[in-house]
Amino acid sequence: MVQQITNGIKISVKTKHEGIRIHGFRKYYIFSYSVTIENQSKDAVQLLSRHWHIFDSLKKEEIVEGEGVIGEKPILSPKKTYTYTSSCHLISPIGSMHGFFNMINFTTTKRFRVLIPQFQLTLPQILN
Repeated sequence: MVQQITNGIKISVKTKHEGIRIHGFRKYYIFSYSVTIENQSKDAVQLLSRHWHIFDSLKKEEIVEGEGVIGEKPILSPKKTYTYTSSCHLISPIGSMHGFFNMINFTTTKRFRVLIPQFQLTLPQILN
């Protein structure tokens, strides 16, 4: 698990290899990742959007942006957490992701970025 705190918001990420899928003549390595967002600040905040950099060792970096996460824009009161799980597919057994969330502080009405630390997406057998 990797973790990082930005402006009182703690991000924790766990990954899991979900298997291999064949589509047409291409093999895809499927990875899931669970992100926990913990509000350690004294103010309520809301996640507005996400920005991901996805690296695959066999192709160029992919950038994914969008509103919220999994169709939601969670609001976190102080000391509250929110966890979601999503997935990605790679054409190689080795990759990584990192990015940031755009959030708003309801007390100050200021928008800010929360960094998502880089995490590895690696087929378990590669590590042995």
